Amino acid sequence: MKKLTIMFIISIIFSVFLNGQSINFDEYFVDKTMRVDYCHIADAATDIFTLDQTYIQGIWAGSRTNLLDDLNLGRYYINIKDPVNGKLLYSRGFDSYCGEYKTTGDAAKGVKRTFYESALIPCPKKKVLFSILTRDRNNQLSVAFSAEIDPEGFGIIKEKLLGGVNVFDLVKNGDPHNKVDVAIVAEGYTKADEEKLLEDFKRFSEIFFKYEPFKSHKDKFNIYGVWKPSEEQGCDEPPAGIFRNTSVNATFNSLGSERYLLTEANKELRDVAAHTPYDSIMIMVNQTRYGGGGIYNFFCTFISDNQWSEYVFIHEFGHCFVGLADEYYTSTTAYNDFYPLGIEPIEPNITALLDPATLKWKDDCSDGIAIPTPWEKEDYDKMDAAYQKVRGELNDRIARMKREGAPADQVEKINAESERLSKENAAIMDAYLSRSKFVGVVGAFEGAGYSAKGLYRPMLDCIMFSKGTKPFCKVCESAIIRTLKRYTE
Repeated sequence: MKKLTIMFIISIIFSVFLNGQSINFDEYFVDKTMRVDYCHIADAATDIFTLDQTYIQGIWAGSRTNLLDDLNLGRYYINIKDPVNGKLLYSRGFDSYCGEYKTTGDAAKGVKRTFYESALIPCPKKKVLFSILTRDRNNQLSVAFSAEIDPEGFGIIKEKLLGGVNVFDLVKNGDPHNKVDVAIVAEGYTKADEEKLLEDFKRFSEIFFKYEPFKSHKDKFNIYGVWKPSEEQGCDEPPAGIFRNTSVNATFNSLGSERYLLTEANKELRDVAAHTPYDSIMIMVNQTRYGGGGIYNFFCTFISDNQWSEYVFIHEFGHCFVGLADEYYTSTTAYNDFYPLGIEPIEPNITALLDPATLKWKDDCSDGIAIPTPWEKEDYDKMDAAYQKVRGELNDRIARMKREGAPADQVEKINAESERLSKENAAIMDAYLSRSKFVGVVGAFEGAGYSAKGLYRPMLDCIMFSKGTKPFCKVCESAIIRTLKRYTE
């Protein structure tokens, strides 16, 4: 309880401190993007950062007025300060692939890995102090790395952008400085796939605005399609022995999870995306197999042609743009101790409920609701656990058949059975939840953030909780609107 109260107070102080500072963009920055590439080396107990290369590229996509990030989200923060007087000029919270690796079994054993990351900042007029802050187990931020960066230094790269990249204006509503600029980067589309590519770009940009609050705030978005043709279709599937030569090297089985679809080719991704202003990157993978991934203020992935593509597209954007947590808890993941016991998560849509009186979404709670909120959890868990077991066995079987070169029709038959069971289970679970007396109620429902016990979500169901064409819950929707304001006001 004391830890939660301290965190709550710190969050308020953090917000007031940042909001109390006024930064004149034109005094400190020019309207260009500085991309700082660095190496992030880590195991569970260690974070090491080293600068790699720094670029000056196209116009600055972000806000020219909201330069200090007061959302207090992400395992890491980028800070830009005046090295003379120490004034904070720019900040942004984020998560990273490396940050997720730190929660795996290998990282716990002390196995260090190197990941390449990029920080996008408004291009400074003069030398600045660039810092990366990390959170400890109590979610307190401290400086882990600092270096001076001189925009006039000889090492700053100002060369032409990567060739062979095509950009399509899918939704254009105005000046990037006060819009949310989303770059959808096409992955695994060859030159022969151009017609399908354009259809997919159109389809997903229309899907995006079917969902609230995006539908009601359509005028606040610019969406661009970005495409560097791949040599081969699809992406890597390591357990099946499938490897494709593609533009940003996306791969299933990231962090050992069969459905987790990410890329470690940060430089390639950033070189392609640099052809358009962007606040958020979404990677559209030309793939029928179920999977995806999303990392806050980093990037997200979704698949183009699966029955769950629409769900994955919206769900993963909730991660990468808003910092929403996964609310599900029955599926297997590669993480260990992702949310440490007894520590309040920083994500806006889950809570450890250490002190019910300070529930982060208490203003949205339904009148008279019990906190925590009892629900029909035991039967739900039994039903979903049975499905997850079958699902895991089928996935292992499909990977083995592909790896051993089984006939395509046999692989497709098992895959079709897996997809049928997935749809059938989702319908059963939706029907079960729809019969609950807590439908539409905001409370604190146990089961969230990969944990059946000790973590709570705001509503019975949400697109961050289960598969399907369904809305964000009220708390998630409020978080999205708060984030929109940072970019558009």
